[in-house]
Amino acid sequence: MKIDLNWNGSMKFTSQAGDNTTLMDAKAPLGQGSAMTPKELVGAGLAGCTAMDVVALFKKHKQTPDSFGVQVDIETSSGGHPNVFTQALLTFTAKGSVTKEVFIEAVELSQTKYCGVSAMLSKAFPIKYKIMLNDELIHEGQAHF
Repeated sequence: MKIDLNWNGSMKFTSQAGDNTTLMDAKAPLGQGSAMTPKELVGAGLAGCTAMDVVALFKKHKQTPDSFGVQVDIETSSGGHPNVFTQALLTFTAKGSVTKEVFIEAVELSQTKYCGVSAMLSKAFPIKYKIMLNDELIHEGQAHF
């Protein structure tokens, strides 16, 4: 994998991998807050990696939710630099006709076997998760690889 990073002035950067680009910026007052920060992109990468696993497993089991999403809440250290992630909570939500067993299995497989981003990050801090199906909490756990 090769990623190029180019400075666009101020605190804006463009990251490019192949034909795809992503913008980055810092929060005010250093930047303009016009794009995600690098740390936010790490959180988005965590959510995206595990979400893709879960959706792939939904498809394998012929499960089609009406809606699906992953929310990432990340705690960071305080009191010194660098500020680093100390814990993450992933909240998986689905609505519609998805079976409880398939949803739990999909998340557990992602968080113990398939999600490379979770595997890397869980070596640095705990990643916990909860699974909500049709607004009901059906399972909680923690990533372990």
